[in-house]
Amino acid sequence: MTDNTKQRVDPRILRTRQLIKDALIDLLQEMELNKITVNRIAERATINRVTFYLHYDDIQDMLVKMAQEMAEEVESILKSTTTSQNSPDDIGWLKLVTLLEYIAENGRFYKVVLGSRRTPIFTERLLTIITETITESIENNSLLATKGIQRDIAIWHGSSALIGTISAWVRKDMPYTPQFLAKQLSLLFQTGKK
Repeated sequence: MTDNTKQRVDPRILRTRQLIKDALIDLLQEMELNKITVNRIAERATINRVTFYLHYDDIQDMLVKMAQEMAEEVESILKSTTTSQNSPDDIGWLKLVTLLEYIAENGRFYKVVLGSRRTPIFTERLLTIITETITESIENNSLLATKGIQRDIAIWHGSSALIGTISAWVRKDMPYTPQFLAKQLSLLFQTGKK
């Protein structure tokens, strides 16, 4: 979907979708996903069932579309952070800060989708994006080869550690600022490079 297409969406449609999403997030805080029905979502969103079905085929379709939107937003954030004036380490730190700030701004959503095991589709999508980002960052890391570390193992470790840390941070109500957490993670990653 192009930026022009996104801008042309009727504001009423965007508001309705947001109401539906907010209703789902509220319900996920209260109950397991398998107990949530379209009726409950519609009732919570103060819409009727027909309106829900104008936007989504069913709850699973809604989750898939929400996960896709999340993935697009995160990818956009990670791609837009690079600048030619910074060193690769600075760029990685800036990407991490920007990502954590975005997650903090949308904390209620991320606490539900990452902080619980109720909606694994979001964690899986985010893990895929983080894995791609880490893969790009270690592409030219000759230190791995000199230490005898397999590239795929380094990628698995880095992406799992990062997604696990972000999930724990969100579950604990983000006790650290995004900047502080990013700095701490940066220090950990630098320690691992020595």
